[in-house]
Order: sequence, then structure tokens, then C-alpha cells
Amino acid sequence: MIDVIMVRLPEIVLIIYAFSTLLYFFDFIEHNQKANKIAFWLLSIVWILQTIFLFLYMYKTGRFPVLTLFEGLYFYSWVLITLSLAIHRIVQMEFTLFFTNLLGFTIMAIHAFVPSQVPAMAEQLISELLFIHVTMAIVSYGAFSLSFVFSILYLLQYKLLKEKKWKQRIWRLGDLTKLENISYLFNAIGVPILLLSLILGLIWAFIKLPIVPWYDLKIIGSFILLIIYGIVLYLRIKKSLYGRNLATWNIAAFLIVLVNFFLVSRLSTFHIWYQ
Repeated sequence: MIDVIMVRLPEIVLIIYAFSTLLYFFDFIEHNQKANKIAFWLLSIVWILQTIFLFLYMYKTGRFPVLTLFEGLYFYSWVLITLSLAIHRIVQMEFTLFFTNLLGFTIMAIHAFVPSQVPAMAEQLISELLFIHVTMAIVSYGAFSLSFVFSILYLLQYKLLKEKKWKQRIWRLGDLTKLENISYLFNAIGVPILLLSLILGLIWAFIKLPIVPWYDLKIIGSFILLIIYGIVLYLRIKKSLYGRNLATWNIAAFLIVLVNFFLVSRLSTFHIWYQ
């Protein structure tokens, strides 16, 4: 019975997620509050069903689901929805959910085509330290994703203001200062979490592996990602980078997140749980 539920539940989640995304898009172009409310409740249902699936998965496997790309994508999507719903409750910025929905739905759609099996060698290397390392890395990616969303919103708002398109949409996007500050806040959260994740990952490698492969693309890519976001964060603090330039650099940095998560992980000989 549990096996049947675990097979069908992600399919149901994807369908509801698709309807939620379509309704948010309709609200975005038509300013339809009814569609917005229905989309919000559908997204809440998606979060509940995803949470149920995660608990069922943990019950079945006896571990936290971040060992494979299949599991990592699902957890990544869950983190995005959780953060977006929390932010919506705090700052009441409606379009945050729309853009985060687009990203989260894309992650879920990719997840549907990824094989779910766990590599045999990966099973032998399971440890609590490893799970904490991978979980923190995905959480940091979630923070960077939300920062990316707010940068997109910043550029969109900037364009509307510059073109003097004084429509209802411009007031729902939020003011530029708030968008920039929230984007910066998520970067400030993501950088230390990613740093701690890399430290834990290296500690795990020193304990479990005879030789740490420093030349591995995943290790190199993760440190490059940390350095780039660290530089963006530093320039923002020093006021050397702000406004539209900061948003553009932030979007470019997020592209490296996607490359590191999807492409580099596949080329890695060290991170076998993402093969």
C-alpha cells in the first residue's frame, strides 16, 4: 500500500503544482485575486503532500532523503516551497510565490525523469555527517534560489518604473529597496550555510576516504560558487555593488548554482550519490 502511494503521490503533486503555477501566471497577467487565492491553497496542498511523501520515504528507507539526485531534487523543491510560503506570510509579496513556483515546478518536473535507485557504493558511505553536509548544501541552494527570484523581481520592477508603466502590477511587486534587501538577506543566509556544508563535507571526506580528491569537479565547483557569492555579498556590504548591477550579478551567480547542482554533480567521480 505504501509503495503504491509513494509512486502515485509525486504524480498527484506535479499535477496540482502545474495548476497552481498556471493560476499564479493568470493572476500575474490579469490581476485576478480569486485565481491568486486558489493558487495559494493549491500550493499549500502541494507542500502538505510533499511533506507526507518525505516522511513516507524516510519511513521506508530509514534515512533522510538526500542521497541521490532523485532525492536531492525532491528535497530542493520542498525547501523552495517552504521558504516561499514562509516569506509570503512575513512580507506579503504575492509575485514571490509565482516566480518561485516556476522554479520549483521545473525542479519537480526534472525530478520525475530522474532514476530513483541508490548506487550500491553510496549505501556503504552513509553517515550522519554526510546527510548534514548534503542537507545544508541544498538548504543554501534554496536560499540562493529565493535571492535569485527577488533579483528577477527587482529587474522587472526597475524596467516598469523606467518605462513609467504605472499599472496595478507595479504596486504588487514591492519597492526596489525592499526587493534588494530581501535578496541580500537570502544571500547572507545562504553563504554561511554553504560554507558550513563544505567544511562538514571535507571533514567527512577526511574521515571516510583514504585520499581526498581535491581535483574533483564538484569540490572545485562548490568552492567557486562559495567564492562568487562571497564576493557579491562583500561588494553589497561595501556598497560597491547595488541596484540593477547587484541584481544582474546575483542572477549570473545563480546560473552557477544550477550548473553546479545539475551538470557538475553528474561529472563528479567523488559525489557518487548524485550519479
